[in-house]
Amino acid sequence: SSRPARGSSGKMAAPMSRGSRGPEPGAAPYGNFPNYSRFHPPEGRVSLLPQGLLRSLFPAATRPLLGLDVGCNSGELSVALYQHLLGLQDSNSSQEPPGAGKELKLLCCDIDPELIQRAQQSSPFPASISFASLDIMDSGAREPFLSSYLQRFGRSSFDIGFCMSVTMWIHLNHGDSGLLEFLALLASLCTFLLVEPQPWKCYRAAARRLRRLGRRDFEHFRSLRINGDMARSITRILTQDCAMELVCSFGSTGWDRSLLLFKSTGARPQGSDRGAASP
Repeated sequence: SSRPARGSSGKMAAPMSRGSRGPEPGAAPYGNFPNYSRFHPPEGRVSLLPQGLLRSLFPAATRPLLGLDVGCNSGELSVALYQHLLGLQDSNSSQEPPGAGKELKLLCCDIDPELIQRAQQSSPFPASISFASLDIMDSGAREPFLSSYLQRFGRSSFDIGFCMSVTMWIHLNHGDSGLLEFLALLASLCTFLLVEPQPWKCYRAAARRLRRLGRRDFEHFRSLRINGDMARSITRILTQDCAMELVCSFGSTGWDRSLLLFKSTGARPQGSDRGAASP
């Protein structure tokens, strides 16, 4: 059950249009910075992932793999992940290579409709990458939307999920219980999950930015009991509470964020369809 999420809630990763029009790009309360990829270029993360990762995770896949990218902002990182995972980075991305859509379908969502509109307009792979405005913490919107997407493929879950620098925004806007709910949701939806948690120093910096702008502090910042080493905390939550195991840590980006790959340990055989019931 999820507390409703006006825009604030789910910070689907990056968020709400109000902040994107203000004079100061750091004022986006859900991380929905309009020029995010300029500050954290996708190559910094994508280059840490091994070539052929999808084939090593799903050696027997005979159907398109389904991916979910939560909090995709304006889509630059989603497109870079797609290209890297399919080995397309050297090709001229002005055209979708034939057959690529048979390998991976990627659903990308964000809380900020303006960022999603920009992603849709600039996407070089419209047949394989779908962008949608969604507050992931609003269960009333999320459940029918994700169910209908999965049912199009006769599937009940995603093969791989991406949660790139999103956990802090969920945590700040929804508190400890919101973070726990969010991680449990991702674990229930995805066989593999790649998470890039923001370190605690980013929480302090985000709170400072809001104060500097004369905004209200994040409602939950001072009451968070889950704090300190966030990569360790998120690993503990996913492995102890959410039936996942840590498969690999892909080093750290230039701005000190680990890329952590988890795998579901539930009765979900790797790459299996798991029926077509709703999630």
